[in-house]
Amino acid sequence: MSKMSIADAALRLGISKEAIHNRIRRGSLESLVEDGVKYVLLDKTAQTATKATVKRATTRRSPEPDARYYKLLEEQNEKLQLKVDQLESETKNLRDQKEQMLIQEREKIEQIYKDKDEQLKSILNAISSQFLLNTPTPELTIEKEEVVETVIEAPQEEKRSGLISLKKYLKEQKFLKKKCEKIKSRFKKVAKKDSRVIKVGKKYYLDLAKFDYSNLIK
Repeated sequence: MSKMSIADAALRLGISKEAIHNRIRRGSLESLVEDGVKYVLLDKTAQTATKATVKRATTRRSPEPDARYYKLLEEQNEKLQLKVDQLESETKNLRDQKEQMLIQEREKIEQIYKDKDEQLKSILNAISSQFLLNTPTPELTIEKEEVVETVIEAPQEEKRSGLISLKKYLKEQKFLKKKCEKIKSRFKKVAKKDSRVIKVGKKYYLDLAKFDYSNLIK
């Protein structure tokens, strides 16, 4: 058992003087007072236990991160930022491509409707002219579709505008029945999207003066 001052005991045990006082109050350390000075009585067991406690506390203490750790974090952040920039660039390119496709589709649809409008104007003008020439009395009422078909199939009008019904055209060409059916099927498939094909009611018409139909009639 050794006797030493509070300061010496704190130095020997590797703890603060406040910790020494706390242990004395708890009774884990013995003490005595001589001439008004408080001393601590330490045995080897107390010193060993205290040193073990200090060692465990030191072991549990996390080491401070060094410069290599910070450098690794910076490199990872740079890689992540590059990936983010790349994804943003790809997203922008996809968005631009989508907008361009939409613009092209819209222009294509507008052109189809424009071509259809031009064909419809030609048909209506032909109807108007033929109707005024052939109407015997103002009271005569004729269905629009019947007038269109009559005007388009009229030999003089066909000669003037180049319009001819598909049925009549195939008849004039004297194709075999099997080939005629194939040609009719082609016209039916492309009627809605091919501006060259004019459909009135259930009949299809060709404008030979304006268009080439060789890809459909082969």
